[in-house]
Amino acid sequence: MGWFGKLIGGTIGFALGGPLGAILGTTFGHAFDSKNETDNRYKKTLLSSGEQAQLTFFVATFSMLAKLVKVDKSISKEEIDSIEKFMLHDLGLNPESRRIAMNIFHTAMDSQGTFRDFAAQFYEEFQSQPQLLDLMIDILLRVSVADGFLSEDEENLILSAARTFKFTEEEYRKLKSKYVRNFEKYFAILKSKSSDSNDQIKKHYRKLVLEYHPDTIASKGLPEEFMKFANDKFREIQEAYEVIKKERRFG
Repeated sequence: MGWFGKLIGGTIGFALGGPLGAILGTTFGHAFDSKNETDNRYKKTLLSSGEQAQLTFFVATFSMLAKLVKVDKSISKEEIDSIEKFMLHDLGLNPESRRIAMNIFHTAMDSQGTFRDFAAQFYEEFQSQPQLLDLMIDILLRVSVADGFLSEDEENLILSAARTFKFTEEEYRKLKSKYVRNFEKYFAILKSKSSDSNDQIKKHYRKLVLEYHPDTIASKGLPEEFMKFANDKFREIQEAYEVIKKERRFG
């Protein structure tokens, strides 16, 4: 049945501690909330460790997005549309999954937990899996620029997550520049610079292909619902390499 079935069926019991546990508890009732949990560690319950990781990723994503769109105090229809588009087109969520995601989103929006609280708990769970930290920043940036504009307040929040995740300024810049519409974005996708040699480009590409191969990502605790997004990122890496290879004319 997996964690989603257990979530819908109400059979999880105590699932998460910390601020994300509070969001889950408020969204689905006290059976999901550990009132005595004061740190960010997970309760050992009916969920396997892999299912707990998947649940954490799901709840953290929509909790952090909720605080992100609320940061400028006014939430536009375009921003809500961008969240729903992300659920439908980037993640391919079915109607029930989208309903749950939006319930988490709206609960987090009005919660006392902060964006930084959620980011800290996410980092605690995934600090040894840089691909998933990278995916989270990618998601935050992608949704933020869906309306064609990244506000200063939005970027400050995303930067706070990047710092929590121990990203360097250069690593963040490369992720951000993916959304700049020029040739530099292809180098950014490969975590490279236009000044890098062909051999350096090839080395970066091979490393990323290994790290973001669907089989590798699937073993890291990413929810199945996010695999489409991860697979799109894998194709994005391959396409960027092909563009650069064609431009530079190397094999």
